[in-house]
Amino acid sequence: MDYVIVWSEVALDDIDALAEYIARDSVFYAQQMVATVMASADTLISQPTRGRVVPELNDTSIRELFVYSYRVLYEIYKNEREVHILAVLHGKRLLSSLDRFPDSNQ
Repeated sequence: MDYVIVWSEVALDDIDALAEYIARDSVFYAQQMVATVMASADTLISQPTRGRVVPELNDTSIRELFVYSYRVLYEIYKNEREVHILAVLHGKRLLSSLDRFPDSNQ
């Protein structure tokens, strides 16, 4: 049975900000990036464990996919058969710089 993808408001805001930033140079590439991120997240419907465990958190339920130079962070809820998309961040950004991942200072 497939999982359901649930986008957090924060992750959608991340995508909006990313699209706005890329659109300064190219609306086309901004649209392509958003489509690629969404398509990558959709692969989690049938393969929720395909991403790697986020090294800073070391929690097997919180994983990430890489889309170009961006990290798509997500959490697997096996009992509910849901995958929650938590954030879309630039790959160089440290989780410790974000309030929403306070345990990443390990």
